Formats: sequence, C-alpha cells, structure tokens
Amino acid sequence: MSVILEFSLPATEFQLGEALSGTPMQLEIERIVPTGDMIMPFVWATGDDHDSFAEGVRSQPNVRELFALDRIGESGLYRIEWDRPPLDLLDGIATAEGVVLEARGHDDWTFRLRFSDHDNLSTFHNYVIENDVDVHIDRTYTLTEATGVGRRFDLSEEQREALLLALREGYFETPSETSLNALADELDISRQAFSDRIRRGNEKILREVLLSSGERYE
Repeated sequence: MSVILEFSLPATEFQLGEALSGTPMQLEIERIVPTGDMIMPFVWATGDDHDSFAEGVRSQPNVRELFALDRIGESGLYRIEWDRPPLDLLDGIATAEGVVLEARGHDDWTFRLRFSDHDNLSTFHNYVIENDVDVHIDRTYTLTEATGVGRRFDLSEEQREALLLALREGYFETPSETSLNALADELDISRQAFSDRIRRGNEKILREVLLSSGERYE
C-alpha cells in the first residue's frame, strides 16, 4: 500500500533549494526525473522577472544549465541540469523511488511525497539520517487514511481554493455566471495565475477519475 510523507526543511539543506534561493519568484517542483547518474528537476517559477531568475540559477556553482521549457502567463517551466548529481534530498527521493506530489517554497520548503510502500519510505528515512539532511516530518499516512478535501486528487491548497471559488460563483455554469477576471480579483492574483490554477487542478482530477478507473487514451 502506498504511503504519503509530508515534511519541511530549510532551502540551505538541499542543493536545489540553495540554487533557487535569492529570487522573489514563487517556486514549485513539478517532478524529479532520474536520468542515468543525473537528477533533473522540473521547476515552475511564477513572477515578473524571469530573466533575473534564470541568471541567478545559472550562476550557481553546480548548475550546468537551466532550460526554459514552457511559458504560461507569469509562470515558466524550467529544467535544471547539474555538473555533479546532488547527493542530498533529491538523491534520497530518487533512491527511494519517491514521487513528488507537491513541493514548494523559497527560504523554507514543504514537500509531499508518495512511496509505493513502507519499505521505500524507510529507505528515504534512512537516507536523510545517514546524510544529515535536516527534515521536519509533519505526518505520514496511507491514501485510505487521508483526510481533508483535495487529498484524494493531490490538489494543492491554491488549486483547491480556486476550484471551489469558481464552483461557488457559478463559473462552470452555462452560461457562466462570472468571469476569470472577477474570480482572480477575489484572490488578488492575476487572471492568468487563476486560470493556471483551475486548469492544473482540473487536469489532476480528470487524470485521477478517468485514468485510475482503467480509461486510457490512444
């Protein structure tokens, strides 16, 4: 049975956190992909100064290159390649075959990981102890023990908030009873940022409902 681990740690405790620090951008790790001996994180950065963000990351001593993969409004998707694979938190996640469900932060980071079973969770736990990675465990639970709306679909708090607001205000009615601009104003964010939240939230829900029930696309 898969198990979920939620924890937090300072950015100084892992190489990726240090590489991304010093920028006003909002940061979120999408997933971590082990490729041979290299670990390449995919990072969403949201803000209005992507040039400074990219320059700052590329100036880090162990960053080989930062690739801009996509751009949606104020958000950009980036991939980092290292000169040397980081032997810290990222390596521990890859070693234990953990899946990043949610990871966001700046000076301090919060992670939510899924492991296929308790043995892999133990592998990760032993790794962070042996490598002196200072993580603060918030909780562990199985999917059947999960509580709270949104956990089943791995929604972030921002995505859940945006979807609930859109639902309550009649955005999904035909015709729509409100607009993206009005909803974004209520959360004091840009129209594009609100659109991104409900788009990604809807995608997570659809994937869980359709693909987990055996549906597959050609």
